[in-house]
Amino acid sequence: MTFSRVAFVASDTDQASDSLKVLAGRYGQHAPADADVIVALGGDGFMLETLHNYLHLGKPIFGMHRGSVGFLMNSYREDELPPRLEQSEQVTLHPLRMTALARDGKTYEALAINEVSMLRQTRQAAKIRIFIDGRERMNELACDGVLVCTPAGSSAYNLSVHGPVLPLDANVLALTPISAFRPRRWRGAIVPHTATVRFDMLEEDKRPVSAVADRDEVRDVVQVTVREDRSIPIRLLFDREHNLQERILAEQFAP
Repeated sequence: MTFSRVAFVASDTDQASDSLKVLAGRYGQHAPADADVIVALGGDGFMLETLHNYLHLGKPIFGMHRGSVGFLMNSYREDELPPRLEQSEQVTLHPLRMTALARDGKTYEALAINEVSMLRQTRQAAKIRIFIDGRERMNELACDGVLVCTPAGSSAYNLSVHGPVLPLDANVLALTPISAFRPRRWRGAIVPHTATVRFDMLEEDKRPVSAVADRDEVRDVVQVTVREDRSIPIRLLFDREHNLQERILAEQFAP
């Protein structure tokens, strides 16, 4: 595949904005809808924002690191961008679809590329019942929260709360508690990527919970359902010498 038409997008930092000007002047600038590829300049947060903003276009996205955390980004180089893009490796991801029922009776939907998290809103621990494919698996989890993550998101928030790092091709999702109080020794579960995970909030008036799908938050939820949406492909491009699969594997051996 050729990438002659490039759309450069950048975070609002000076470093990223300056890089956009240099690269657009050197290689041209196209609107994302007309481009063959979108090149995102920033950090991981900006990459997630770019993936969400242009999800409807189905364009491959190549990130270059011009921010803080750069796990999803390639290194920044100004030279020979077209051959670099053509020689890159494509990774196809699928997002999680969150359906959240709030206490006011309204239903909300959102997509998550990294994870869907249930988080307590007050000083009191949340109490959550967990179902997998309609079968109750945990009657009551007392915790600060719990999350479901994709393999791509397993090295983000999930890893920080001691969840497992998942290979991209594992076809599983991680279900990880956040500061579990009871059962104290529960460390989470790994479920098939085809599973539908449902969370029922217990004592929701006394123990309010919010649900967060990447950047979208719904407060005062009473029930949240999470499943992988295979109908939506997300195409990321990576340099062959440092692809995403290798990065995720390396995270398991990081000091």
